[in-house]
Amino acid sequence: MKNICLLLFLFFAVTVVSAQKGNMERSFETSDHVRINYKVSGKGEACIYVPGGPGQGYPSFELLGGSSLEKNMKMIYMDQRGSGQSGTSDNYHLEAMVQDIEELRQHLKLDQVFLLAHSFGGIIATHYAKKYPQHTKGLILANITLHFLNNESLKEQIEYGNSLLQQPNKTVPEDSLSAELSKISAALRKKRIGYKFLTEDIETIKQTDKIDSLHPRIIDFGMAVISKPKDYPEYYMDHAPFTKDIHVPVLIITGKNDKAVGTQHYKTFQFPDQKVASIDGGHLLYYEKNKEFTNAVLSFVRKHKK
Repeated sequence: MKNICLLLFLFFAVTVVSAQKGNMERSFETSDHVRINYKVSGKGEACIYVPGGPGQGYPSFELLGGSSLEKNMKMIYMDQRGSGQSGTSDNYHLEAMVQDIEELRQHLKLDQVFLLAHSFGGIIATHYAKKYPQHTKGLILANITLHFLNNESLKEQIEYGNSLLQQPNKTVPEDSLSAELSKISAALRKKRIGYKFLTEDIETIKQTDKIDSLHPRIIDFGMAVISKPKDYPEYYMDHAPFTKDIHVPVLIITGKNDKAVGTQHYKTFQFPDQKVASIDGGHLLYYEKNKEFTNAVLSFVRKHKK
């Protein structure tokens, strides 16, 4: 259970609040009868946003910087099944999450779209591009992981946590990495500096908490993946090797100080047509480095629009 709490902290990055009825911008029903909540805003090239988490809703991205893209792009924000204000399901497998994106594209009658994914959402977006390259104009992968809880990133987080606690680093057996990080994370929370895996600035966390408190949501998808890893093994695989077979334009946006997914993880990606934008910041570049983030995205989109 301690490890589950750690994962929720690292990847949700916001305060979880109970679901309540709210005003949804739009929704549609999937072929397996799940209601998907979404919002369309802006003009230009169509781009579907794939949230991180697992199970994060879209408002924190939209309201803390993502909306800056709307001046030049038609942003399509979606709450994944079991997340935000979408409906729950008994199927949260990767194939279903990918199909939801495809059915949203069909629902909106779009031929091709860009996909912009953050954090854990990179796994889902990458597999969409693998299955539907003919409908993928380009992938924009912001601070993503393609190997959830991989050992190299865990080792980096442990080393960083020890430096924050001003204690020596030690060799940890690979089967004990999660437990060790859980112990370090608990110590960091006790000192009220656990947020530093995500950002150097506590005000950033306060802003994300504030936004999410205004948009109550469910987290069924995230809880299913994190609490039942044996039921969803596909999310814990190393997906980086698949990237060599994905022939669409790819922009990788990485934070030089991103300890949530690791500063070196992006180097395992092997997309044949990829560009890397390395920005001096942490895991939430769309907010803390919004100008650099926006410029990188729009430059990529202008180059690859048809």
